[in-house]
Amino acid sequence: MSSPFISKSKYLSGLQCPKLLWHYYNAKELIPDVGDSTQAIFDQGHVVGELAKKLYPDGIEVACNATDFAAILERSRLLLQERKPLFEAGFQYINTFARVDILNPVEGGKWDIIEVKSTTGVKDVNLHDLALQRYCYEGAGVPIRRCCLMHINNQYVRHGAIEPGQLFGLQDITDQVAEAMRGLPQRLDDMLNVIQSPACPDIKIGPHCNDPYACPLQPVCWAFLPEDHVMTLYRMRQEKAFAFINQGILSFQDIHDGIALSSKQEIQIRTSLTSAPHVDRARIAEFLGTLQYPVYFMDFETFGSAIPFFDGVRPYQQVPFQFSVHVLASPDAKPQHHSFLAEGQSDPRPAFMRRLSEVMGDHGTVLVFNKGFELTRLRELAELLPEYTDWVRQITGRTVDLLGPFRDFHYYHPSQKGSASIKKVLPALTGQSYDGMDISEGGTASREFIRVTYKDVGDDDRQRIRHALEEYCKLDTHAMIDITQALAKITTETPDAIV
Repeated sequence: MSSPFISKSKYLSGLQCPKLLWHYYNAKELIPDVGDSTQAIFDQGHVVGELAKKLYPDGIEVACNATDFAAILERSRLLLQERKPLFEAGFQYINTFARVDILNPVEGGKWDIIEVKSTTGVKDVNLHDLALQRYCYEGAGVPIRRCCLMHINNQYVRHGAIEPGQLFGLQDITDQVAEAMRGLPQRLDDMLNVIQSPACPDIKIGPHCNDPYACPLQPVCWAFLPEDHVMTLYRMRQEKAFAFINQGILSFQDIHDGIALSSKQEIQIRTSLTSAPHVDRARIAEFLGTLQYPVYFMDFETFGSAIPFFDGVRPYQQVPFQFSVHVLASPDAKPQHHSFLAEGQSDPRPAFMRRLSEVMGDHGTVLVFNKGFELTRLRELAELLPEYTDWVRQITGRTVDLLGPFRDFHYYHPSQKGSASIKKVLPALTGQSYDGMDISEGGTASREFIRVTYKDVGDDDRQRIRHALEEYCKLDTHAMIDITQALAKITTETPDAIV
């Protein structure tokens, strides 16, 4: 086997887990493809990186086929003589290869490494990222003065055209990178030994499986765990769960009386072992008694991006683009449905707020699932559109959280697997689910709305996705009706039927 090269991404994988590193070089087919949500993060990072280059208008792109290492190395070496900012210059040193986002010339014939990230600050993983880059570049004869991280400034508010100089913050992390470089050559030697080993390292699962990222090998490495394993316990600290696993305590059946648990974890274990739900009829009835009809079942869909789309928006601020409201005049009434889905590419918030205020009456309960999200969005909308300030205050005072009975375990079914999300509660209580829908979760809804609204797609595709968005958001609020009615039915059943 020829001696392999370790890029910065593979170096970070090796720091996280030798087993993951080995698979990248020896059994890559076992690593699942990147999911849509992760790919969206990569795509956003590319857009952010392109915008950051505008801060260096005389910069030169080292444009080569990403897999043609010889061409990258040759062109990068040649362009050093230009003494201009270089984008994606690539260099090799011993068994390392790195391409820096921005290599900026400074006095004394030296260069600054500038790594661009779509995050809003410096993370430990960034230090190791730049450590490998500096090690490779300096080894290749490129003198480095400073290492900097360019990240999103989350205090920036867009007004007019995007101002890259305001959108980005630049932090000098040279000293921290120097610390991260300590022992780096030895770590690289260890990684090369792992890569060239004929056998995969035997690494136990542990906190590293999610640090700094969720490892793509989790489906492989965690396959030995039973369905009701200790990692699924409600609010179980990761360190404690892995300590259990290392002691041979894998499933709920393995947990003995001497182990300290929260009351909610005890409920979860008991229901799993008995296959019967836990029901606190009195507390459920108390919750239902707070509802005043008509009840407005309300749900929002939003999107956020590193680069704000509209004036008055900060990076990653959630922009509502859709709502669904089902109105129930009485417990036995037929629900009336109202909806909004933004059209066109303009800021959807004024039309969203205008339509929502028309739909919501001036009395009765507003019922949402996880009210902190919707109420935060309404407060942000009131800041943008102060004419709705009093209306938002009135709506806030009428809002009740349907998440409450499930978060507090007044109702818990073993099929929830420790989760109180509506995606778990709906099938547990009603047997219904989101299965089979073209869009079945909020992240997909956000990505697809952005894709068909702000990118060049065909009319058929756009209309198909808009219909799927309408169906998904509509199901969210109708699911709340079904859940509420199922809770009401529970309070009228005999105790023997529900315990």
